[in-house]
Amino acid sequence: MFAFAVRRILQALVVMVVISFIGFSIKFAIGDPVRDLVGISVSAEERAEIRDQLGLNDPFMVQWVRFMGNAIHGDVGRSFFFKKPAMDVIVSKAPATLELVLVSSIIVIVFSVPIGIFCAVRPNHWLSRILMGLSIVGVSIPVFLTAILLIYVFAVELQWLPSYGRGETIQLFGFWESGLVTRDGLLHIILPSIALSSIMLPLFIRLIRAEMKEVLETEYIKFARAKGLSPRRVLYLHAFKNTLLPVITVGGVQLGIMIAFTILTETVFQWQGMGFMFLEAVERSDTSLLVAYLVFVGVIFVIVNTVVDLVYGLVNPMVRVAGRK
Repeated sequence: MFAFAVRRILQALVVMVVISFIGFSIKFAIGDPVRDLVGISVSAEERAEIRDQLGLNDPFMVQWVRFMGNAIHGDVGRSFFFKKPAMDVIVSKAPATLELVLVSSIIVIVFSVPIGIFCAVRPNHWLSRILMGLSIVGVSIPVFLTAILLIYVFAVELQWLPSYGRGETIQLFGFWESGLVTRDGLLHIILPSIALSSIMLPLFIRLIRAEMKEVLETEYIKFARAKGLSPRRVLYLHAFKNTLLPVITVGGVQLGIMIAFTILTETVFQWQGMGFMFLEAVERSDTSLLVAYLVFVGVIFVIVNTVVDLVYGLVNPMVRVAGRK
């Protein structure tokens, strides 16, 4: 297991180097940091001098190596708009996005597991047919439309829930601004988390249903039933345990996707997280902040997928055996 973990970590480091190279290439190719810093009133000679001072006239590879050296110490550039390190801006926005993803993931897990199992065990039941039909509709509707519908129904018509913002937040641990510890914050996160979970919930319902149906047809499940084991034990201990293997893999990838694609949800609900910050950076041509966001999300993807690989190796020893070949 140790060798398996070392290989996965080394692969993650290689991926991070590639991500940093792509991110820096984008920063190198688009935008002019000097123009963003000084505006249009500075002469060409002064701009050239500033470029020399900042090392922007150095060869691409020299700048990239310098960027990597700074990135190792957490410095991925300075935001032109916020006038402070880009990573500090991202860290200040990250709690909002991570809490939104956390609540959305809880919704996905709580509803997809029982619904998926029920639809696999009772595929011809009228409720299963309705749920499968709704899952197709859920996959087809874009998240921004779901968000707008939720706002219209629960915020405008019924006036049960707030339609925008994070509500009241409290500073935790000196750096984490959380809305999950206040009633107002919890009310504000309900609609955005439901909208964001609408992307993954139908997918996981159909995935669990398909995997569960396949596992229920295997010989060892038939043998377990023939031994006289209780249906509940067969279903949850034997069948569902083996259903989790592909679900863990897909779940890890989808978790990273949820973090990266909160942009639409945060925009509709004016949720001050990383996705909303990303759109603001695009509008302001804040290339340093864009690259920092790309690197930060890339790190999250790599960490999540590495952890999933390690967990998968623990759950299924065949993965470690196959990795040695």
